[in-house]
Amino acid sequence: MAVHTTDPRILRSRAALEETLRTLIAERELSQISVSDLTKRAGVDRSTFYEHYSGVDDLAAAACTAVFDELLAALPVPMVRPKSEKEAKANLAELFEHVAEHAALYKSLLGAHGSARVIDHLLQRMALVVHAARQRYARPTEHAEPLTDELREIPYDPFAVFVAGAIIGTIIDWLRRGRPDTPEQMAAAIWPLLHTGKAPKSHAHQPTGPNPSA
Repeated sequence: MAVHTTDPRILRSRAALEETLRTLIAERELSQISVSDLTKRAGVDRSTFYEHYSGVDDLAAAACTAVFDELLAALPVPMVRPKSEKEAKANLAELFEHVAEHAALYKSLLGAHGSARVIDHLLQRMALVVHAARQRYARPTEHAEPLTDELREIPYDPFAVFVAGAIIGTIIDWLRRGRPDTPEQMAAAIWPLLHTGKAPKSHAHQPTGPNPSA
């Protein structure tokens, strides 16, 4: 992931490359986009590209962070305990509406010819949001820290990763099948599973190490 900077020249180069990638993704699969394609269309030197990104997948993760965070902002984490089931389903429907609005982008990045790097990026960010929401619920007087531009490690929290993986997997399958259900139908189908699968109120589980008898 690119390092944060305020240098205008670097910011312009990154913005040009990220915008170019989003444009190319609408035209072809991510696996068919090369560094040369990106640098030529963006008017950026190849050496400049590698100063900021390790490859196309790394650029894809950076370019789509803002879109991913829009999705995460709509994430109805079960541990937050919404006021009602109706509110929870409405929030969850918003998440699927967001995915539908950016269907071409998500299908390209998360589909069979997408990027494992990007999928892992989204999984980590979503797990972070779930974990932060759990902490906010456990300590309501404290505010959860906002997401930063860089991924951060979270304490060992299997439930947060489970919820994140379940939602991402559902999104991937929904896109692969051509979105056969509406966002509202998806919300109605999966909210009961998220709600009944809520984690204990205690703090995140801490690893105890491998079981010597296993």
